[in-house]
Amino acid sequence: MKEINENNATDKNRWKPGKSKLSRFLSTVGAGVIGSVLTLTVVTNTSMLEKNDVSGTNEIPVVQTDKDQSYNVAQTSANSASLADMVEHASKSIVGVVNYKYNENRFARDSEIQPAGSGSGVIFKKEGDNAYIVTNNHVIEGAEKIEVTVDNGDKIEAELVGADALSDLAVLKVDAKYAEQVLEFGDSDQLRAGDEVIAIGNPLGLDLSRTVTQGIVSAVNRSVNVSTSAGEWDLNVIQTDAAINPGNSGGALINAAGQLIGINSLKIADNGVEGLGFAIPVNDAKPLIDEMIAHGKIERPYMGIGLADLDQVPQQYVQQLPLTVEGGVMVANIDPESSAAKAGLNVQDVIVSINDKEVKNSRELRKLLYTEYKVGDTITLDVYRGSEVKTMKLTLTGK
Repeated sequence: MKEINENNATDKNRWKPGKSKLSRFLSTVGAGVIGSVLTLTVVTNTSMLEKNDVSGTNEIPVVQTDKDQSYNVAQTSANSASLADMVEHASKSIVGVVNYKYNENRFARDSEIQPAGSGSGVIFKKEGDNAYIVTNNHVIEGAEKIEVTVDNGDKIEAELVGADALSDLAVLKVDAKYAEQVLEFGDSDQLRAGDEVIAIGNPLGLDLSRTVTQGIVSAVNRSVNVSTSAGEWDLNVIQTDAAINPGNSGGALINAAGQLIGINSLKIADNGVEGLGFAIPVNDAKPLIDEMIAHGKIERPYMGIGLADLDQVPQQYVQQLPLTVEGGVMVANIDPESSAAKAGLNVQDVIVSINDKEVKNSRELRKLLYTEYKVGDTITLDVYRGSEVKTMKLTLTGK
């Protein structure tokens, strides 16, 4: 996923298409086809009562009150130790992930596979001879080889189990003998703004592996628009001020109990902006992770069309749309074997609603399609073909 830096419509008047130019335009903006597979609570030290000088002794300090009563005062350093112990325990589940790609044409004689990027991952499950790692899709996307570095420094090749661009999640598999520790899932639905959290990951590469940063939950249920290889998507995230930097992507956001409650994914890195990091809640991630382990992918409803937002389409191509049409998505290309083709959709058609629910852009269409419908459902589309509105029905398939 493209970060908002990585760690990651409408037009009112309308058309007389020039076929060849529009075809070239639509083939660019509509290249993606809909449905394609497609950071602890700090145990704070309480204020210490000022103790008498007992240097060189093993006596418990005594504090005198105005009533000349004596109290035993115990230091709370055990709390700090428990935080450090928890971090040490959790860090054994954090791995480095390196994406290897060919630097040239893979068939050329001088082609060489090289590291193309790195991130983090979390060992969350051991089952039989296998250990499973969750990371971000944008960390491993397009990899020819994926290498994982575990806690003891061993570097091993990982197998890609499944990946999903829209959710920015991927699952890897390694031999269970390399997994010293598994990080337990927590309940991200219980998080509130102000809860303390820590992030563990590999900022700026493996030289700074298992870096720990501390912060709070700044907000829950944030919606962040991201651009993915499968199209625009509104990602539900936890916002935190714990430092998240490039290379932290795919690392752990952990709660007070040492449980995994988020997968670090994004940060905002504009000049003058600090403390705006985002993590994918584990309660959102778990069903997707399970599906990837079971099926190797996330199956989403498939219409079989590529889309272009109307605000991306040059004015001359939408001139015939009625002035009342203020949003929608233009069909840029069609899979000839898809349900969209069978339903009679054409390139340049403008979809304005699904089952009477208005869609203003491709992001809204994907969100509606993927959250409210499933494979096998029949949907009704309201479509403008020039100035004429048509109603079409199609049955969603999987891909």
